[in-house]
Amino acid sequence: MSFENLKLNASILKALTTEGYERPTPVQERSIPLVLEGRDLLACAQTGTGKTAAFALPILHLLQSDRNAAGKRAIRSLILTPTRELAIQISESFTAYGKHTGLKHMVIFGGVSAGSQISGLRAGTDVLIATPGRLLDLMNQKEVNLQHLQIFVLDEADRMLDMGFIADVKKVIAKLPQKRQTLLFSATMPSEIASLAGSILNNPARIEVTPVSSTAEKVQQSVYAVDKKDKGYLLIHLISTIKMKSVLVFTRTKYGADKLARALNKAKISADAIHGNKAQNARQKALNNFKSGNIQVLVATDIAARGIDIEELPYVINFELPNLPETYVHRIGRTGRAGQSGTAISFCDVEERPYLKDINKVTAQSIPVITEHPFPASTIFTETPEEKKGGNQAKQGVRKPSQNKRRPFRSKQKAKSGGQQSRPAVV
Repeated sequence: MSFENLKLNASILKALTTEGYERPTPVQERSIPLVLEGRDLLACAQTGTGKTAAFALPILHLLQSDRNAAGKRAIRSLILTPTRELAIQISESFTAYGKHTGLKHMVIFGGVSAGSQISGLRAGTDVLIATPGRLLDLMNQKEVNLQHLQIFVLDEADRMLDMGFIADVKKVIAKLPQKRQTLLFSATMPSEIASLAGSILNNPARIEVTPVSSTAEKVQQSVYAVDKKDKGYLLIHLISTIKMKSVLVFTRTKYGADKLARALNKAKISADAIHGNKAQNARQKALNNFKSGNIQVLVATDIAARGIDIEELPYVINFELPNLPETYVHRIGRTGRAGQSGTAISFCDVEERPYLKDINKVTAQSIPVITEHPFPASTIFTETPEEKKGGNQAKQGVRKPSQNKRRPFRSKQKAKSGGQQSRPAVV
C-alpha cells in the first residue's frame, strides 16, 4: 500500500514525497483510515512504529478539509504528550508533514518562560502540542481556549502513568468538549490506562502493532557478562574497538548518567547526559549535538529518553539492565527502525541476572551471552537454582560452569591474553 491509497490531501502527499516516505508503516496503514472516518481510536503501539504520523497525517487532512469550521484560527486539535522532547519531535513532524497545508501548530511545555508561548496562543493556532503541567497552568490563566476542539490525542499514555501525570491528564480531559474525536496511544495497557480509555473513548476502533513482548527483528542483541566495577572499562573498550560513531547508552539513575558522561569525556570520547534534572535548554542542546554528530555518545535515563527519535541510530547500550523487561524493549527499539539494522548490547552483572531472566521470558528468546572479552565477570555465568529447576540452561542464555569451580573465567582469560588488561580512565 502507498500513501496515495490512504486518500490523503495532495498537499500532504507532496510533503511526504519531499520527506522521502513511500509506504505507510503498519500502524499508519491501520490507523489513518479509521481516523479519517472520524472513529475514536485505541492503539497499542510503541515509539518507533511510526505512530506520530499515524495521527498527525489524518489530523492535518481533516483540519485542512474543514478550515473554516471555527470561524477563525482556533485550537481544533490538542496532542497531549508526557515529555518536552517528545512534544518538540511531534512539532517537528507537523512542520514536515503540514508545510503545504496552510495550517498552524505550536508547542508548549514547562522549563522555559511562558511569555512567547502565551503570545503564540493569542495569535491563534490550529494544532496545540503540549505537556500536561504547562497546559494546565495556561488553561488556569485563561490563555488556552479549547471550546472549538475537534480532535484530542493522548500520546504515550502509559508513560503519563509512570511519570505521575495521570491526575493532570484527567483534569485536562474534564475541560474538553464532550463532542470530540479521541485517539489514545500507549505502548502497554496497564489496568489504569485501560480504565481511562474506557471512560474517554466512544466505541473506539482498536489496533495493536508490535506487542510489547516482541522486539525489533532487525536488532542484533547480545549480553556481556561483566562485574559492576568493570562496566565503564568495557564500555570504553567497545566504543573504541568497534568504532561506534553514534551510540545511545542507558543508565538507571540521573547521577549515574552524569558520572558516566564525565568518564567518557575523560577517555576522549565525546559524550553528554540527558535526564530530568537538567534544564530544558541543556537537554535540547545535548540532543541536538547528538543528532548532528557533534557528540559521539548520549547517556540517558529512561524517562528522559522516551520519545527520542533518531534516524539510523546504529547502537544502543544498556549500561545497566532495567528491572522491567518492557523497559528493555522500549530501549532497544531506539535502533533498527524503518527497515534499518541495529545493534543492542547489554551489560549484566551478577545482581542483574534475574532481570535478564525476565527479559528472556517476556521477549520469548534467549539473548546470547558473551563471556570472552577483556573484562569478563569474576563470577562464572552459571545457572541459578531456579534456572536448574527449569531445566534448559541454553534457553536461559547462560554458560556452563567450569569443572574447577574455584578457577574463575577471569584467570583463564588472563592466561590466554598474557597478563592484566590495560584499563582506561576509572568510571
